[in-house]
This record gives sequence, C-alpha cells and structure tokens, in this order.
Amino acid sequence: EASASFRPKSALTAFLFGRSNFEVDYGSEEHASIVYKTLAVDKELQPDKVRREMTVSGGKLLVRFEAVEARFLRASFSAFVDLMVLITKLVEEYGVSKEEHS
Repeated sequence: EASASFRPKSALTAFLFGRSNFEVDYGSEEHASIVYKTLAVDKELQPDKVRREMTVSGGKLLVRFEAVEARFLRASFSAFVDLMVLITKLVEEYGVSKEEHS
C-alpha cells in the first residue's frame, strides 16, 4: 500500500474548515499506483493552507483534502481533479499491459 502524507496527523487539527474525501476505483493496483506516483510529486503550493493525503488500496486511489478556507479547498481540489483526470486518461490509453512485462 502506497501512502503520502505531508504533515503529522496532530498538525491537522488546525485544518477544521473544510474536508473532502474521495476514491477512484481503477480496478487494478498497477493503474492506481501509476496515478498515485504521478500525482505524489505534485506537492501542494500552500501546504500551510491545504493538506492532501493519498493512499492506494485494493486498486483504488483514496484522497483526502483538508483546508483552512473553502476557497483554498476548492482551488486545490479542482486543480488536483483536473490533473488526475488527465493522468487517468493517459493510463487508460497507454497503460502497461501484462504482455509488455514479458
């Protein structure tokens, strides 16, 4: 299971304004991991205002956002989803198949 956390859990107590959790079922641990690894390098631009945690489990990408204000949550979430959709389309179109591993 992959995991990326940008601050210790205890530091998240200041982020009480907005939270958003969602999951995307890729149906494949490999595809979920590719998307995770690609998104993990894109750090939050304002980590003091928005925190993002991601995990991969059972072929699903699980994402949690926390922010100090709705506008920061909305901007970060929107940018993340746009990038995730693009990466997902690329994985679906050019994803690594079992035959390519042989």
